[in-house]
Amino acid sequence: MESKSQGKFNFGRQSSMAPEREVDCSIANQDYEVLEFDPEKIEEGVRLMFLANEGDLEGISELLDSGIDVNFKDIDSRTPLHVASCQGLADVVGLLLDRGAEVDTKDRWGSTPLADAIYYEKQDVIKLLEEHGAKPPVAPMHVQNPCEIPECEIDRSELDFSNSIDISEGTYRLASWRGIEVVVKTLGTEVVMDEQKVKAFMDELELLQTVRHPNVVQFLGAVTQSSPMMIFTEYLPKGDLRSFLKRKGPLKPLTTVKFALDIARGMNYLHENRPAIIHLDLEPSNILRDDSGHLKVADFGVNKLLKFSKTVGEHGRLPCQEITWRYVAPEVFKNEEYDTKVDVFSFALIIQEMIEGCPPFVSKREEDVAKAYCSNERPPFLAPEKYYALGLKELIEHCWNDKPIKRPTFRQIISRLEEIEKILDRKRRWKAGPCGCFRMVGKLGKKIPTDSGSHSSTSIVR
Repeated sequence: MESKSQGKFNFGRQSSMAPEREVDCSIANQDYEVLEFDPEKIEEGVRLMFLANEGDLEGISELLDSGIDVNFKDIDSRTPLHVASCQGLADVVGLLLDRGAEVDTKDRWGSTPLADAIYYEKQDVIKLLEEHGAKPPVAPMHVQNPCEIPECEIDRSELDFSNSIDISEGTYRLASWRGIEVVVKTLGTEVVMDEQKVKAFMDELELLQTVRHPNVVQFLGAVTQSSPMMIFTEYLPKGDLRSFLKRKGPLKPLTTVKFALDIARGMNYLHENRPAIIHLDLEPSNILRDDSGHLKVADFGVNKLLKFSKTVGEHGRLPCQEITWRYVAPEVFKNEEYDTKVDVFSFALIIQEMIEGCPPFVSKREEDVAKAYCSNERPPFLAPEKYYALGLKELIEHCWNDKPIKRPTFRQIISRLEEIEKILDRKRRWKAGPCGCFRMVGKLGKKIPTDSGSHSSTSIVR
């Protein structure tokens, strides 16, 4: 018979489903520094949990040998196995399981040790618990009728995280699926515990399955029938536009225009979907390069749908950490209604950054940049005028107009960029033509024998 305490164990990582844990999500994947705590002065059950948190195998064994219940629960029904699973202590988890710990025990919020290990990404513990028969937590989208399972559903067992690495500051992880590398995003409990967001996620999955465009990162599938829920997309190893610009600095006008066309074509496709897909966080780190050097728009759809409403003001100002204010239209910061034109504003800033070689208002803080946009300030044009020739500067100014209705659509932007590209292409060919011919003559001349019997060199010089 299990024992239960009236005390609460507050040390180490907390339940993956506990509302208190969501107060500061930034600590979710950090190691805690245990506070000053005297285990001799507390009841033995809570002491067992403390030792499980510390990884003290000898102390745990001594307590269990003395008769302490391995399935002891605190007031939140948390057990030592929950604690060790959160901390990723596989040796402690193994000891507790060997001593009879219940593998699928639930705390007051319904979280199991496996659910906690999955949330905190403790792969060794996940594997160990599964080997002992732990059942994956049921996702909010779980259905009984197989016909209701989304077409994009992938069995989680097909995703291999054995060589997984974090990319994009831990937001995404690299995994292997059916022989190819994919990028996986795990949806947090702030999503799965919200019925409205789960419904929005289901609707968005239907839409994402239809998204097919060469300038949009390909959605490949999702895990919705077990927890945690995941979405995964193609992996583009060449990295994002931000890292490319850091390496290369300012780009040549023709390269800028070609890149701008890639982005505009991808965004036009998303905007002309029904319903339209608004990116809302279009910035260089969300634009990826494929093997051919072309750009693809990434990080759209599900993320934004789950974070933002059509009118920001419905839920108050957006948390600063969830969006890159340096590229966001002023109407978003001012909590006004917005539409697809917010992405056009961001696009203008990206074009200018490719020409200038540095982010907009690089010396200002993020929030100060947003306030500057609201005051109708725009980043200065510092590069030589020739880099903004052929109407490129005017296009940028048109796109970041303070009034959204006056900004062009991406369809209109594409038309203007294609005209500029044709002119730049003609100029490049004209400049390269004569030089190319002379270089070729030089190369051919070097290959021709110089003995008196050869007449080839004379004919080439003519």
